[in-house]
Formats: sequence, C-alpha cells, structure tokens
Amino acid sequence: MTQTELDQAVGEVLIEQLALQSRIAELGTEISADYAGRDLLLVGVLKGAVFFMADLMRELTVPCEIDFMAISSYGAATDSSGVVRILKDLDINVADRDVLVVEDIIDSGLTLSYLMRNLRARKPASLEVVTLLTKPERREIDVPVRYVGFEIPNRFVIGYGLDFAERYRNLPYVAVLNPELIPNAT
Repeated sequence: MTQTELDQAVGEVLIEQLALQSRIAELGTEISADYAGRDLLLVGVLKGAVFFMADLMRELTVPCEIDFMAISSYGAATDSSGVVRILKDLDINVADRDVLVVEDIIDSGLTLSYLMRNLRARKPASLEVVTLLTKPERREIDVPVRYVGFEIPNRFVIGYGLDFAERYRNLPYVAVLNPELIPNAT
C-alpha cells in the first residue's frame, strides 16, 4: 500500500494512537480489579480483535489464557448480512471458566448476540464482553457489553485491526474510511 493509497483511504482520523493506548490501559486496570483472584479466559473474535486483545492482555494483572473464534457475517460487504457462521471454533473448553469475549467493534449486535448464545450454551462460570468500539446508532439487537472503549458515530472505520476488504488493519489509529471507496455509499 502506497502513501497515496493510504491518504485516499483515510477520510479522517477518529481516534488517535495515544488515545487508544490510554483507554486500553484504563480498561486493563478495570478488568484486572473485577477479575482479581480469578483466572480469566480471553476469547478474541478474529480477525479484527487481534490488535486490541494483544494490547489489552499486556495491561492485565490477573492470570489469563487466550483462545480465538472466527465468525463471519460480513463477507466483503460493509453491512452485516445477518447470517452468522463459525469459521474457527475454540480450542479450549469454556465450561466453568470466567470468559471475557474481546471484540473490535459492535455494530448491529447480530454477530455478538449469536456468539453469546453459542458460548452461554457451553456453561461458562461467567461470560462478559469487552469491545474497543461500539456504534449504538446501528444496534438492531441489544447485547449487554460490560466494558466499552469508545462509542463512535455510524461511520465505516478502519485501522487498529479493523479492515475494509482485508486492508488497512495495520493502521495504528482508528479512521473513517473515505466514503468514495465504499460501494453504494450515499
């Protein structure tokens, strides 16, 4: 990706790198206090949550393990299709474990709602969610989220793990995707 391509993709920077790191440190402190004396299993939702999960885990002071799930509801589109598929399931049994689902962004809530029902059926001791970003305006299904990094407006964002057609995940900040790059954008 050339600098010109990057400049064309980024409409505006929404959350700077330092603000991300500061808020993640705060979340780490809060989660560590809430889970003091317990072993925590972080379940990262691939691929977008990898950056957030890695930085969050470094801020935790409680013992923790990690596992990952890959779930698809978007394909190459910018709106959730509503059809959710598990592409990669967990390797670790979550029964009787304190589980914290780590999400990059909660949009409609459809994918997370499906995931929470699926994990709840596996009988964890506790099941909570931490998300870096949430778009309350887009919510179709209300899903309880214990920890939220940032509320953002209803804009398509890239960077810090978030992608458009598998690109731009490596940006160290969260930016609005240039609407000219989105098919059928109004």
